[in-house]
Parts: sequence; structure tokens; C-alpha cells
Amino acid sequence: MNEKIRVMLVDDHVFWRHGLRQIIDAESDMTVVAEASNGEEALRRALSSRPDVILMDVMMPKMGGLEATKAIATELPEIRIVMLTVSDTDENLFESIKSGALGFLTKDISPDALTRGIRETMAGEASLSPFIAARMVKFIQRGGPQQSRKPPANLTEREDEILRLIARGARDREIADQLFISESTVKKHVQNVLRKLHARNRVEAVSHLDPESRRPPS
Repeated sequence: MNEKIRVMLVDDHVFWRHGLRQIIDAESDMTVVAEASNGEEALRRALSSRPDVILMDVMMPKMGGLEATKAIATELPEIRIVMLTVSDTDENLFESIKSGALGFLTKDISPDALTRGIRETMAGEASLSPFIAARMVKFIQRGGPQQSRKPPANLTEREDEILRLIARGARDREIADQLFISESTVKKHVQNVLRKLHARNRVEAVSHLDPESRRPPS
């Protein structure tokens, strides 16, 4: 039997953390192992509990979620962090990704979408809803953060095709079905893309696409 996914909750609202704990602990394959009410506490608890996945709020007292994410990603790079917040602003999205987060979900998602996001994050996928993915693409098209990016000229045709589908919010299974290949083959291609683009995660890899490539379908 596989071990449960160990989740840590970081949010300054006790009531919200309680609701998340109930949702997560009700799942047979995951459990909450720690909680924190601010970024400073999150770093301490992460070091002691070593969770697999952290659900991190953005706006908190003492140390916010973005700063805490940077610190945890530096100290414990194996931990997967998902920003879970009421704010879906473009700036927060990109700051989260630059800080080391693997996903960005808003607090109005359903319990099923939340637990699916945790599983996807554990599997190494970016937890971005199609809506958030579309906003990410539009923000980059408007100029986005202007750090230097290498064009993905060194990708194979298949790798480039998969990266474009990721940019549109497609998950591994959806990519596999659309391209008539296995899901394991998709994951192998994704790993090659990340390596070639020197990207920490899929969302960061998408930022290497030219604006027209990132344009979501109309």
C-alpha cells in the first residue's frame, strides 16, 4: 500500500485551515501533517515535519507566502508548494512561480479540484486551472516579467507540441489522449523540456514560448 501524501496547511485563518483539514483528511491517500499561521512558522514546521505538499496562502502577517515559498524552496527543494489564495491577480501568479511554487489555485475551487490539484502536484504536474493558465498566457503576452528567456529552439517537434499544450492548461492524461501516446511518454517528454529549458517547473517552461505560441484557443 502506498504511503499517504503528507500535506501542510499555511494560512492565517484558523477556520479556513480547519475546513481544508477536513477535506484532505477525508481522502484515503492524503493526510494533513502540519499547520502554520504565517510564513515564519511555515518554514519551521516544514523543516520539522517534511511534508510532501504545502498549500500556501499569499497574504499573511510576519512573513507572507511568497517570501516563505522562496525560503522553503531554497531549504527544502523537494517539497512541492501550491499557492492557495483568494487573489488571482497576474502579479501574484508570477511572483509565486518565481518564488518556487509549482501551482496556483484560488480558494473558490471545489473540494474535488483541490484534492486533484494536490495529487497532480505530487505527480510533478503544475496545479493550474485552465482559467489561471489562460491568465498566465495573457499576462506574458502583455509583457509579463521581463527576465531573459531562451527561445525553445532546441526542443524537438514533439517536445514543442507538448509544451504548447501545457501552456493551454492541458494535463498529462489530456495530452496523451490528444497525441495518441502514453501518459508515461508525455512525462518523459516534459522532463526533457524542463531540462533543456533549465526550468524548475512546467509553468516556468511555458514562459519560454513566444507570445503567439502561448495564445490560448479562442
